[in-house]
Amino acid sequence: MNYVIPVILVLLVLFAAIKRVNVYDAFVEGGKESMSLVKDVFPYLAAIFILIELFKTSGLTVYLTKIFEKPFAFFGIPKEVTEVMILRPFSGAGSVALLENIFKDYGADSYVGKCAAVIIGSSETIFYVCAVYFSKVKVKNLRFAIPISLVASFFGAVIGCLFVRIL
Repeated sequence: MNYVIPVILVLLVLFAAIKRVNVYDAFVEGGKESMSLVKDVFPYLAAIFILIELFKTSGLTVYLTKIFEKPFAFFGIPKEVTEVMILRPFSGAGSVALLENIFKDYGADSYVGKCAAVIIGSSETIFYVCAVYFSKVKVKNLRFAIPISLVASFFGAVIGCLFVRIL
């Protein structure tokens, strides 16, 4: 498996040679274009990262977890996974860290562990993705994008936990 990246690089250079493309110039041009992307997207990413840290350090996740444990349990989502459900739309790394803790406490093959893994694998960091995509296309009014994404993520988790229980 260690040979995959070098093989891809060699094939890329060969393809460029066949097409008579100067690889170095194309690489530099791509680097220039990426700098404008960074300039456009960075303020939105900085805002999201600051909000995520405030969200975690303020204790708001713990408070929201206590509020949503029972309603989520009604839909078949284990209470141990509630914090993952709340944090996932904001932070991919934070929710994966919670997943690791769930695996340590309950095991990867437990119902709780499987539900958490399905939720992590089938959901998205909604606020991060919206910040990146909508900032690039200069959309200021997100209208229904975030609420619909959150509802879809919730029902995806409910159906995912149902499948974990059935299978």
